[in-house]
Amino acid sequence: MHQFTAFFFAIATGFVAAGLTSSFYRMVTNKPPSFQLTSETMMWQVIGVFTLIFAGPTVILRNALRAQVFENRPPFWMLLSGCIAMMWSFLSGVFLLGVMLSA
Repeated sequence: MHQFTAFFFAIATGFVAAGLTSSFYRMVTNKPPSFQLTSETMMWQVIGVFTLIFAGPTVILRNALRAQVFENRPPFWMLLSGCIAMMWSFLSGVFLLGVMLSA
């Protein structure tokens, strides 16, 4: 497999995992995942941290888009947030593909 193909496949896998994790979290808790973990119990905070490990790229992109629209931030911040979310998706995608291919 060509290296760029594997790179983009890992990114796509990470983004899909982020979207599925974010949607499942929202379905269970009726609120979107956020980096502000203000739950009342320790168990929900641990669940929130494990959710954010995989849902982080969607949280970053959602926050960047909201800042772009409502706070009129420069487009550079949207590009930077997209690059951070892409690298996070790449890392989580490599982890998930490694787990799936090793089984």
